[in-house]
Amino acid sequence: MKFAPIIDPSVRKPSPKPVRVDLRKVFTFGTALWAIALVICMILLAFGINVERLQIMCAAGTVIGVLMLVWEHFDRWDYRRLGE
Repeated sequence: MKFAPIIDPSVRKPSPKPVRVDLRKVFTFGTALWAIALVICMILLAFGINVERLQIMCAAGTVIGVLMLVWEHFDRWDYRRLGE
């Protein structure tokens, strides 16, 4: 184990640049799963099964997913704008 980077930080290797990932796929997939769960809850509610709490949770997951997609759109737009 080398202690040189700890004692003298100038000998450290340069840090790798962060990888830019596409979060739209992840947010879209998650939002789609919440939306499917919401539809299933609505079907169960139509059959008289008490799933109102689950329906609220699925609706919240869908709304949060859409908000995250909007956030990713503007974050990606800022990233592209700053890169020019």
